[in-house]
Amino acid sequence: MTQLDKRDAAADALRGGPRRRRTRRRAAPLPLLLPALVGLAFLVVPLLALLVRAPWRDLPSQLTSTEVWQALQLSLVCATLATLVSLVLGVPLAWLLARTEFRGRGLVRALVTLPLVLPPVVGGVALLTALGRNGIVGQYLDQWFGLTLPFTTTGVVIAEAFVAMPFLVISVEGTLRAADPRYEEAAMTLGASRFTAFRRVTLPLIAPGVAAGSVLAWARALGEFGATITFAGNFPGRTQTMPLAVYLALQSDPAAAIALSLVLLAVSITVLAGLRDRWMTAS
Repeated sequence: MTQLDKRDAAADALRGGPRRRRTRRRAAPLPLLLPALVGLAFLVVPLLALLVRAPWRDLPSQLTSTEVWQALQLSLVCATLATLVSLVLGVPLAWLLARTEFRGRGLVRALVTLPLVLPPVVGGVALLTALGRNGIVGQYLDQWFGLTLPFTTTGVVIAEAFVAMPFLVISVEGTLRAADPRYEEAAMTLGASRFTAFRRVTLPLIAPGVAAGSVLAWARALGEFGATITFAGNFPGRTQTMPLAVYLALQSDPAAAIALSLVLLAVSITVLAGLRDRWMTAS
């Protein structure tokens, strides 16, 4: 150790710990700064346009109409039910992908994440093909149980869960992979079954990831449009959610469409604010 190193070590000891090196803030190079600013404007300007063109004076009357409240209530209820379906089915699926080894696991993971990149309209057509009255599964539901899923409120929940569940599965699987499996193994060595170890040990450990995935799934379900209108239709009071109401209002009353869009924008900002602590912890 050189004399300079000894002096730095002594200074660190007096301060109670190693010194933190201060990173210099350097100016961004122009070839990177310009496209970054253009990209920021590309994402922010359309959102600002909503605020600029919003009919603020007529906003209370726009948002208190019966049709808007029906669409908002239906959206909140269906998004919540879709999130519950995603939790019941998605958490075990995430555990299966993260904690078990089986042939074809990569293919299963690809199929689970496929709705993330699949056009929502294609997802709606696929749901009709599977669960419609003449679908490969829906025909038996109709014949044996008298269940008709398309163009019903239940169909809205199914369409939203189809597109929202992958968000929860990805979030929970990532949290499970980061969690130490030795706690679960220790619980099993003490006599707990694997399910009990998951319920009493693993689930509390991954609770933040489950919560973050649930919020993301809920937000995605709330904003779903393509699969919903294809599989469930656009019937006011029964299947017309907020995104569908925005689309319908845009054809006849652009001011009302902007007002409804502000509601969804406010919900999205609330979701981002709620997940901020989660992201900061992960980073």
